[in-house]
Amino acid sequence: MKKVLIADPMSPEALEALKSVPNLDVTVKTGMDEAELIKTIPEFHIAVVRGATKVTKNVIDAASNLELIIRAGIGLDNIDVAEAKEKGIQVANTPAATTISVAEHTFGLMLAAVRNHGKANISMKGHKWEKKAFSGTELYGKTLGIIGGGRIGCEVARRAIAFGMKVLVYDIIDVQSDLDIKQVSLDELLSQSDLISLHLPLNEQTRHIISEEEFFKMKDGVILVNASRGGTVDEAALLDALESGKVRAVAIDVFEKEPPDDFALIDHPNVLATPHIGAAAKEGQKRAGFEVVNIIKEKMEA
Repeated sequence: MKKVLIADPMSPEALEALKSVPNLDVTVKTGMDEAELIKTIPEFHIAVVRGATKVTKNVIDAASNLELIIRAGIGLDNIDVAEAKEKGIQVANTPAATTISVAEHTFGLMLAAVRNHGKANISMKGHKWEKKAFSGTELYGKTLGIIGGGRIGCEVARRAIAFGMKVLVYDIIDVQSDLDIKQVSLDELLSQSDLISLHLPLNEQTRHIISEEEFFKMKDGVILVNASRGGTVDEAALLDALESGKVRAVAIDVFEKEPPDDFALIDHPNVLATPHIGAAAKEGQKRAGFEVVNIIKEKMEA
């Protein structure tokens, strides 16, 4: 009998499917901090997390029976993968499950940024009618620079093309796509894009890939969208770029510290912020949940 810990919320349908798998003992215990997780983890063979639970070195060191950690989502930055590998613990994720969810959220952020939806909504809730204050721009005919040409980046590109946008993509590898996109250097993307959207994992190569030097290379009045990972953008440099007017508007779903304890960036009037909800669509979470079930079934059959 393998014991499975569900440490973050999971699709109810997928959870029921998991509980029906023979020889599994499934426990749902969410909202644990590191100390509680360290006390809980030793008896479990499989741990399932999303983005909230951090599987740190200390947690892994305490996990005397752990064989498999699954992230029901795309990135693995909340799991100490190197430590898990050192201990012989497998790590898996569900990279394709929430692709559409994040791409749609990204495009929603982009539309909101160019048309001032956030400001207009706050104004209306204040019982004001400031119609002339919220003039925006179209996406049609604009150049979108996508940093990171993986699954999500390409899905965002697909939607941008449908809106009549020109799409530039930067990635460290060749982007394989049948879409009408042009792969360029990062400097070319920064200098030519009207809007820039990030779709990157967070690692040593991507941390602060957008910082003071990169903002200097951008067009005046550029719009920045980030629904990938906090830390890919230097938030202090971003705030400076907003204050100077180099960046016209920002739509951001991810932050260097989550939840943030410094709201200076979020409080800026030209920032539209959401609390890391890019993947939080029911359909995407359902797909992710069932991918978790399949991964565990394969583990049981191996």
